Amino acid sequence: MPDTYVYKARDKAGKTVEGSIEGDSSVLVANRLRQLGYTPLAISKKDQPKGLKTEINIPFLANRVKLEDVSVFSRQFATMINSGLTLIRALNILTIQTESPGLKKIIAEIRQDVEGGIALAAALAKHPKAFDRLYTAMVRAGETAGNLDAVLLNLAESLEKRVTLRREIKSAMTYPVIVMCFILIILTAMLIFIVPQFQTMYKSLGGKLPLPTQILIDVSHIMVHFFVPVAAVIALTIWAIRRWITKTVRGRRTWDSVKLKAPVFGPLVKKIALTRFAENLATLLRSGVPILESLEITKDTIGNVHYADTLSDAQVGVKGGEPIVGRLSKYDLYPPMVYHMVGVGEETGTVDTMLSKIAEFFNQEVEAMVASLTSIMEPVLIMIMGVSVGAMVISLYIPMFKIDTLINSGSGGSGG
Repeated sequence: MPDTYVYKARDKAGKTVEGSIEGDSSVLVANRLRQLGYTPLAISKKDQPKGLKTEINIPFLANRVKLEDVSVFSRQFATMINSGLTLIRALNILTIQTESPGLKKIIAEIRQDVEGGIALAAALAKHPKAFDRLYTAMVRAGETAGNLDAVLLNLAESLEKRVTLRREIKSAMTYPVIVMCFILIILTAMLIFIVPQFQTMYKSLGGKLPLPTQILIDVSHIMVHFFVPVAAVIALTIWAIRRWITKTVRGRRTWDSVKLKAPVFGPLVKKIALTRFAENLATLLRSGVPILESLEITKDTIGNVHYADTLSDAQVGVKGGEPIVGRLSKYDLYPPMVYHMVGVGEETGTVDTMLSKIAEFFNQEVEAMVASLTSIMEPVLIMIMGVSVGAMVISLYIPMFKIDTLINSGSGGSGG
């Protein structure tokens, strides 16, 4: 972790300025200040108060880099390169002004690697959690072609679209999740606090309870007396399923199949996958990445193994001299519009343009579908809540309508 240095320097106008900057040594800090246009006057390491020297990191949060942070970094980096700043000077400025602690540390390490003679793409590739294969491949192509600023700008625009899409989906899912949690809390509270009161009353009356009431009382008994074990079993089951999905090939394939075939969300999942396919492949081809490498990277970033399989097949076809459309048209995962437009693009040499239009179309489809699902989910969730609570209340009050029968059967049983 770089140390913090306090400096006093003179700017180009001769004015004295003071501030702090991170660096691995006073020499490197002095060099960085000169690159920023300052003349160093005094540099000293900032002392940390006792008790604060130990850095506290929260797992999974301390060094987490958000997609939004990478998007802002890409646009600022593109602007600086386009303005004529050198890579090292641009990275120096970005290290200072980046607000994300995790990304700040990564940029500082990238700057050190670039200063040491490592190519920018290779330095970025050392941090796959922040810069994926698509990002590093495009930067490598930009370095080779000499249009790094244009590539970074394309990346920034692509990331901004992904951020917007992700934000819209999260926003649409927030309300259903909150309502479902509210329903579960209400049902759990009724099972733990209300149903036992009815159970005590019906037990004092004796007699045989109707089946729905008896089932509800049995579930309540389990929740009251075995809440911790039940919660532990549910949590362990969820953890095991998630691990099976994320750690095994069979689990991932099964889960991706379920998502594609889901009644309501299946079409949305398909449109999101098609958007990623078209957007990522178009961006890579536009940046000058070879077609086979572009298909390989898109396959890894599309987010669904079944779509990845189709791109693997397309790679085989391209290696054998076939057009991409020849393989994609065999699969039901792609609507006719997709492979027809890709075919026209291959015939006219404008595959990247056609793919961009496909991505724009499906992105609009996703936005419209998300808005539609939001409006549909609201009444559905209200109905689920009403039916759930109503069914529980009715089950509790069914014996009340037959109270005489319940008392008589209880008396008859005790008299026998």
